[in-house]
Amino acid sequence: MATTHVELRSMPGTQAATGWVGGHTVTVDRAEGVAGGAGLGFNGNQLLALAIGGCFCNDLHTTAHAMGVILTEVAVSVEVDFAGEPPMAVGARLTAQASALPRDVDMQQLIDRAFAASAVGNSLRRGVRVELAAA
Repeated sequence: MATTHVELRSMPGTQAATGWVGGHTVTVDRAEGVAGGAGLGFNGNQLLALAIGGCFCNDLHTTAHAMGVILTEVAVSVEVDFAGEPPMAVGARLTAQASALPRDVDMQQLIDRAFAASAVGNSLRRGVRVELAAA
């Protein structure tokens, strides 16, 4: 089993946080005026949508590579619906378009294979367990 580990810490002088893995960072905050947020970064809902779409983009390239295809352009759009109190994601939709070399590749087959292999998408569809561990 592989494990991914990230760290997040408060950004001094703000109520936002910086998350990182290695040399890669992301800023997390609430919208300006929401519970002390200043709009300095993505909120959790946006990060969830980015995780779904970002993982899928990577899976498109990985699937293409396995098929001997070079993707020349990828466009992915993600919508996540939230409902309830507290709010939770109740559905997500992806749309994807891609161009490839060779041009005669069955793009829908490639997209379908990538969707079936997507770790984040599969985790959400199958109901990943999330727990709070003692510090």
